[in-house]
Amino acid sequence: MKKVTMLGLLGLVLAMSGCATDRYVQGQVDPLADRLTKVEGKVNALETRLTSDEAKLEQYHAKDDAKADRAVELAGKAEGEARNALAAANKGEAAAQSADQAAKEAEKEAKKAEKIFRLDQKK
Repeated sequence: MKKVTMLGLLGLVLAMSGCATDRYVQGQVDPLADRLTKVEGKVNALETRLTSDEAKLEQYHAKDDAKADRAVELAGKAEGEARNALAAANKGEAAAQSADQAAKEAEKEAKKAEKIFRLDQKK
């Protein structure tokens, strides 16, 4: 009988310690569920913020692309104007050289005319 009582008592202890009550489980799960809900809220807020930031970034990229295209266009115009200015400067330089040459020739002719005039005066 002593053995039966001991076995019964041992079975009762094992049965009591191995089973969890609904209240115990609920007490363990509720704090985790609350924390999980808070984490989900934060994740959703971060996803919303990320989506907003990505949209803003796309807008900035579009603006930067437009500005870069405009800069390339203006650089092309400036390059064309610089080429035109260089061509005009080259023409001006050529005209100046031609005028200088003509002035030198005119000076030679003036000296010749002066010599001829002096020779005619002496005769």
